[in-house]
Formats: sequence, structure tokens, C-alpha cells
Amino acid sequence: MTNAELAILSLIAEKPCHGYQIERIIEARGMRDWTEVGFSSIYYLLKKLEQAGMIESRLEQSEGQGPARKVYQITEIGREAHVSATLAALSEPGRCYTPFLLGMSNLPAIPPRQALEALQWYRDHLSERQAALEAKVEIQRPLPGYVEAMFDYSLNLIRAEMAWIEKFITQVEAGDV
Repeated sequence: MTNAELAILSLIAEKPCHGYQIERIIEARGMRDWTEVGFSSIYYLLKKLEQAGMIESRLEQSEGQGPARKVYQITEIGREAHVSATLAALSEPGRCYTPFLLGMSNLPAIPPRQALEALQWYRDHLSERQAALEAKVEIQRPLPGYVEAMFDYSLNLIRAEMAWIEKFITQVEAGDV
């Protein structure tokens, strides 16, 4: 199961909902910061999960004058897949396919001054991401313990990367790379 499929299945496991509700939840929780679910892929993923028998849909009349909406709910097969995929996600370290590492592998191809500027730009944007995440946490508090832990995990990864990039920039400035 892909991360995007697990993210959608997880939301439906919480409560039955329609595609637009899923989009609103993803936005409200800032899930795009840590999942690969694009707005345009939600309905594709819903269809895929339904074809796999993990969710089922029913038409439900919307409140007011709007058209009926397809509301999705998890099936027993979906619950089993949800638990299995969640346990796998919690127990198996993922691989990191970041473009940054690809850029690092190509450092010899660019002038040191440009490399240094790019690395400093990266550091500055990483710092902005950290500040934005810290602000998001503060706005949303109090948080359930597992959500607090998710933010803590993300912030600690950013802090570790900030410490590493500072050290590496110093090495580049010294000509040790």
C-alpha cells in the first residue's frame, strides 16, 4: 500500500466521508507536509481503494440543494489492510529519495561559490520550514499525544538537518569538500 493510499484509508477509518471532506481534513491537519496526497489524486485513490475492496461507497443526499455525494466507509478488508499497513509504517524505516542527495552527488560539477550559495539557500529555507512548523504546533495546541509526537519527530528531523547543513557549509567554506 502506498503512503497516499494509507493516508486516505486512515481518514476513512476515522469516519465515513466524501472526497471533499477528505480534502478539507488534509488541509486542516497540514497533512501535505508529511504525505504525498495531492488534491487531484484524492478521487483516483478513492476509486483504487474501492476497487480493492478496502472501502465502499453509498450516495448520500447533501444538506441543502446540492447534489448527492458519494460517502466512503471502510470495509473489513480495509480495516485489516489499515492495521497491517500502519504496523509496517511504524516498524520499517523508510528509504529517503530526496533530490538533495542527488544534488550532493553532483557537487563536483558546479563551482564552489554556487554550491555554497545553494547550500545557504537550502539552510535558510529549512529554517523557515522549522519556524512555520513550530508556529503550526503552537496554534493547534493542545494536541493529542500521538499528534504532538508527530510534530516533535518532524521538528527533530529538521533540527538534526540544520545542525548537519551548518557543519557542511563550514566545510565547503573551508574548501574541505
